[in-house]
Amino acid sequence: MTIRATVWGENVHDRENEIVQSIYPNGMHGCIAEALNADPDITATTATLEQPEHGLTVEKLAETDVLTWWGHKAHGAVNDAIVERVAERVWEGMGLIVLHSGHFSKIFKRLMGTPCSLKWREAGEKERVWVINRNHPIAHGLDESFIVGETEMYGEPFLIPEPMETVFISWYDGGEVFRSGVTYRRGGGNVFYFSPGHEVYPIYHNESVQTVLRNAVKWAYNPAPAWKNTDAPNVPIDKAPEPITEKGPHLHAPGEAGFR
Repeated sequence: MTIRATVWGENVHDRENEIVQSIYPNGMHGCIAEALNADPDITATTATLEQPEHGLTVEKLAETDVLTWWGHKAHGAVNDAIVERVAERVWEGMGLIVLHSGHFSKIFKRLMGTPCSLKWREAGEKERVWVINRNHPIAHGLDESFIVGETEMYGEPFLIPEPMETVFISWYDGGEVFRSGVTYRRGGGNVFYFSPGHEVYPIYHNESVQTVLRNAVKWAYNPAPAWKNTDAPNVPIDKAPEPITEKGPHLHAPGEAGFR
C-alpha cells in the first residue's frame, strides 16, 4: 500500500523572503513533497497555513498516514482547534514528523508536554550529523555521518522528554552538539523530530536529508486501523464482555459522560 503523506508548511518566509524564494521557488513544502514523491511507496501532497483550516480539514487528515510539519515565524497563528485535531489523529495512529523550528510549534509542544526550548545561532556553520543508531530504519542507506554545509546551530540543552530512541546527534563548527533526530510514540502514533532545515540554506535539497525524510515517513507509517477509542466512553453494564451485576454507589448515571 502506498503511504499517503501530507507535507504541511507555514509558507510565510517562502512567500515573503527573497532568499528563501530563490532556494525554494515552489516553497519548502513543495521541495519536501517532491523528495518524498521520488519514492514509489510514498504519495505526498501539501497543505499550508493560509489555506482554510490550514489545509488540515477533518477529511484531509483522515486520508493522511503521515504528516510532516515545518513552521517558524507563525507558530502562534495556528488555530488551537486544528492543533487538537492533529493531536487526535496522532493518538489514533497517524505518524508525525516535526522539522527544524517546528520544535516550538503548538503541536510538538502539545505532544511533548515540555517547553521544547534550545540554544541557537544563525551563522552559516557546518553541521556534521552523526548516525548513532546505525540499525534504525530512519538511518537506512546513510554513512556513519553526513554533512550539512551551512546551517543554523541548535544546541543542548534541548528541553524535551527522554526520547524513545535517539537516531542522530549533530556537531557544529562552534563546538555545540544537539540531539538532532529523536523518536517518540504518542498513543498509536509514531513521532520523529529532525532538526536540519533552516530556511535560508538549501538543506532540503541535500540528498542525505532527503533520504532521512523518506525513511522517516516509512518508519512513522502505522498500517493498523485508526485507534478511535479516544473519547473515554462510559461502557453500559449490559455491554460488558462478561455478565456482571451492579454493586455499590456510583457518581454517574448510565451512559453519562465522565468529568473532563
